[in-house]
Amino acid sequence: MKWRLGVAGSPIEHSLTPQLHDAGLAMAGLEGSSLRVELGAKDKAKLNKVARKEFDALSITMPLKGFGFEICDDLDEVASRTQSVNSLLVRDGKLLGTSTDGEGFVNSVRGQFDLNVEGTHVVVLGAGGAASAIIDGLIRAGVASVAVHARNEAKVEALVARYDHVYDFSLTYRPVDLIVNTTPVEGRTDEVAVMQGVGAHTVAVDITYEPRLSPWRALHERSGCPSANGLGMLAYQAALQMQWWWDAPIDAAQLLKAIS
Repeated sequence: MKWRLGVAGSPIEHSLTPQLHDAGLAMAGLEGSSLRVELGAKDKAKLNKVARKEFDALSITMPLKGFGFEICDDLDEVASRTQSVNSLLVRDGKLLGTSTDGEGFVNSVRGQFDLNVEGTHVVVLGAGGAASAIIDGLIRAGVASVAVHARNEAKVEALVARYDHVYDFSLTYRPVDLIVNTTPVEGRTDEVAVMQGVGAHTVAVDITYEPRLSPWRALHERSGCPSANGLGMLAYQAALQMQWWWDAPIDAAQLLKAIS
């Protein structure tokens, strides 16, 4: 069998996911190819058709993760809870969905910084789909607290209501062990100092990877924080997707090397 793989979203032309798919196919000893598919916020019906007819498995990124949740015939527990899907698989005529973003993020922090997040205090900037998935993964991994800092109060309140140990920003436990920026780069304001409780002991992760070194990440590095961009999360969540598709071991650290 030659696997028909792809990644759908918008904008998609610079996506690194096909390189990850190619590396994963080689690790699993499988044949196949991967395509980029430009689908945007008005393309729910097209995503449903393309996923079922043109691919055996498909990675989906923004702004399609909510659509992925809606079109699947069967969802796993994580996708059901987060109402977000980043991976689709066609099996026996059914479209299956999962979300590997949260667990992928937790695995990337462990792999890149040797940080076990159990019992840690975390700050998450942003309350959108990426933040929701990351918070879900952190809570399942046993963090002591997550303080969410975002402009959309309704989304923050929804996250606080969904999970124990998730709080709005007014209740931030310090010192902060891990800070994660999930906000879109184009909407950020320039910060002149790191937040109280953040220092050289704090791991700082910016989930964007364009630019590779964002001003936010550079600020935290100047404050002594070990830091990373979003390439780690991208590689580690992709490894989990392909393990789910093929039931074969995929080395996430090797995937990261393939795109770094």
